[in-house]
Amino acid sequence: MEKDWQAIYSSDKLHSIELVKGLLADCNIKSIEINKQDSSYLFGEIDLYVKSEHVIKAKHLIGKNNL
Repeated sequence: MEKDWQAIYSSDKLHSIELVKGLLADCNIKSIEINKQDSSYLFGEIDLYVKSEHVIKAKHLIGKNNL
């Protein structure tokens, strides 16, 4: 992963990640997910990253929408 991406959200629930990704996409903020879950047992977390210049706006949107 490039250096200018920062983690802004983590969850163990894929649907929560998808909600946040959709919210960010609606605001033209590109995000990527890194899935660290074990495929057999579904434990671990999924991290969501955005480019550094979008971190503040992304965190504000997440907080504003209680996600």
